[in-house]
Amino acid sequence: MSEPVTDRNRALTDEDPDQLPPFAEQVAQQLGGWRGMTEAAVPVIVFVLTNIVLGFWFPAEESRIALKSAIGASAAVALMVAIVRLAQKRPVRFALNGLFGIGLGAWMAWDSGKEVDFYLPGIWITMGQIVVLLGSIALRHPMVGWFWSVIANGGRNDWREDARLVRVFSQLTALWAVVFSIKVVVQGGLWMTEQGTALGIARIVMGTPLFALLVVISFGVVRRVRRDQPQPA
Repeated sequence: MSEPVTDRNRALTDEDPDQLPPFAEQVAQQLGGWRGMTEAAVPVIVFVLTNIVLGFWFPAEESRIALKSAIGASAAVALMVAIVRLAQKRPVRFALNGLFGIGLGAWMAWDSGKEVDFYLPGIWITMGQIVVLLGSIALRHPMVGWFWSVIANGGRNDWREDARLVRVFSQLTALWAVVFSIKVVVQGGLWMTEQGTALGIARIVMGTPLFALLVVISFGVVRRVRRDQPQPA
């Protein structure tokens, strides 16, 4: 018995590429929904704001008090997010990933006494992502192509049989690698000069918003390329 044609199945067929889910929906699903994106950003925002506010109240020689308070507030918020999601029987993968990152950064900042070390794990992760992106291009399995397959093409990898699409996905993956490299240079420079507040702001701005922008640009390019392809008679 053939599978019934649902709206979702119809949206994912090659014959009707323009009927894929809206950009906003695709981005939201990949990042855990709009709630997931918000929850991922909140602990970092709490850390930055707490550190700034308490930094005005405590003199420089007592700055560690502000740092410890910011670490505690950020970790508590991240843990609360995970507990609430678990209690509501919602997916906790995104919350746990965020909790791990916050926990590692908090431990490093607590150990060194430097607020900038809170952001160091994020910089390392981005460096690892660059290596993966460039490696996927070298292996002719561009990562953006597989990303497309998972969230917008029903898990199918038929694009691998189209040389033009492979080339386009390779170019898009290279774009991602360049943008991520700029992210590392900016945040790494702020970390080296110990500009904690600026680094926190850069972490927020160059996090989910930048990722969402890359997704929108990439999917827009792929849609146009697929639309321009000649259809079989």
